[in-house]
Amino acid sequence: MSRNVSLRGKTLFISGGSRGIGLAIALRAARDGANVTIAAKTAEPHPKLPGTIHTAAADIEAAGGKALPVLCDIRHEEEVADAVAATVEVFGGIDICINNASAIQLTGTLATDMKRYDLMHQVNTRGTFLVSKTCIPHLKKADNPHILNLAPPLDMKAKWFKNHVAYTMAKFGMSMCTLGMSAEFARDGIAVNSLWPLTAIDTAAVRNLLGGEAMASISRSPEVMADAAHAILTRLSRECTGNFFIDELVLREEGVTDFSKYAPGVEGALAGDFFVPDEVFEKTDTKVNVIG
Repeated sequence: MSRNVSLRGKTLFISGGSRGIGLAIALRAARDGANVTIAAKTAEPHPKLPGTIHTAAADIEAAGGKALPVLCDIRHEEEVADAVAATVEVFGGIDICINNASAIQLTGTLATDMKRYDLMHQVNTRGTFLVSKTCIPHLKKADNPHILNLAPPLDMKAKWFKNHVAYTMAKFGMSMCTLGMSAEFARDGIAVNSLWPLTAIDTAAVRNLLGGEAMASISRSPEVMADAAHAILTRLSRECTGNFFIDELVLREEGVTDFSKYAPGVEGALAGDFFVPDEVFEKTDTKVNVIG
């Protein structure tokens, strides 16, 4: 497979990367010597959520990269424009856009208030569209430009909608950005792909909203997504676009066969993630408790 060997000298713009999967992707790139803008809205420590744009920047620098922490709420067009402009001013351009920021609430129709509905759509679907749109003029000038959306495959089964239709619509909106933009910007050589985990990932969202320690104990670490993202982002953009990647399958293509390091101490089945099509589980011998 044609690819670059590293992300050294590349500039990544990551939304919502002060913790979790976004930070793990940033740190993996930083180990190559990449430049990373962390565009997120956490500047002060949160009582329940670890990490701020400043602690993330310090971690990126410690890992070997260069960091630009930018306070940015991706719901606001002017803040995104300013964050992108600051990135270009400091690093000279943008090579990679990671749409990581996301809002979640797993409630049914009657239990979902419109304020929360609006938040999920503003951050997930609209935020992904806006951040991509703002980065694309700079990506067009890059040597191997990538947009990577942390969004699921478009598996149109009712089971993914019936319990939390508002959230599913908002996440699938991100996936539709992948579907449309990959075709729209193919001529420009901009790769637009989605990446989604096979299993639950041990993040603050899982610990605070999706099952606490019990769920975290049967989840993989964010590093599995970071390693899969790195594998995608080092591929040649003109040869790798319009894909809905699953982390484990990407890494198996890279020759990885032992995934135990991503879930140390877990002996039984892992928790499967939302939105993973049934046929994906059939491609792996990983023990997973399938949702639905």
